[in-house]
Amino acid sequence: MKRAFPIFAILTALLLSYALYAALVMAPTEKTMGDVQRIFYYHVPSAWTAFLLFLINFVASVVYLIRRHPLADIVAAVTAEVGVVFCTVVLVTGPLWARPVWGIWWTWDVRLTSTLVLWLIYVSYLMLRRFSSSSQTPVLAAALAVFGALDVPLVYFSIWIFRTQHPQPVIGGGGSIDPRMLHILLLNWLAFLCFAGLICWSRYRLERLRREVEETQALEALLEPRRVL
Repeated sequence: MKRAFPIFAILTALLLSYALYAALVMAPTEKTMGDVQRIFYYHVPSAWTAFLLFLINFVASVVYLIRRHPLADIVAAVTAEVGVVFCTVVLVTGPLWARPVWGIWWTWDVRLTSTLVLWLIYVSYLMLRRFSSSSQTPVLAAALAVFGALDVPLVYFSIWIFRTQHPQPVIGGGGSIDPRMLHILLLNWLAFLCFAGLICWSRYRLERLRREVEETQALEALLEPRRVL
């Protein structure tokens, strides 16, 4: 496993580099929006990656609520952290794309608003885990994660349910996309998935080590003979 991590890191870096070149150079220029449309290759894969990480967080949280398994709690914490990072990328690249196309940075569209609510829920989740010292914190965090996961389908299906300013999806929504654009989009998503997996792998190892150190320190404190005053 120690050898696999640096190999995977190098392969991920190469894949990210090639995906960047493909998005900026190889992808055809969109006729209406021009080069600004290339944000598409980062905005959409970031959203898909965040959704996947929040789904894993949901499953891990449910497992923890049922079985109280500490590894499930670690997986939930790690995927929430990385998911918030990718969701932040979505919220940053969206306005950067919207300003030259729509003429405004932000509109309280259902898709945009529900994405912001999703981000706020998981930021609250991380703050709860960070600043609460209660023994029930993992349980409360897991319950909040289950609640937060309910917003993911709303974000995804909002453009089908409501009339929104956000464009309809080009995949599975009746739209169309140049096959070259689709291939580069999927390539970037694969690169983002590898990058997310790399970060989650690293954070998982660090979190397990941190908890092992804390458990060892707590055990040593219990075994330490009491001082005679």
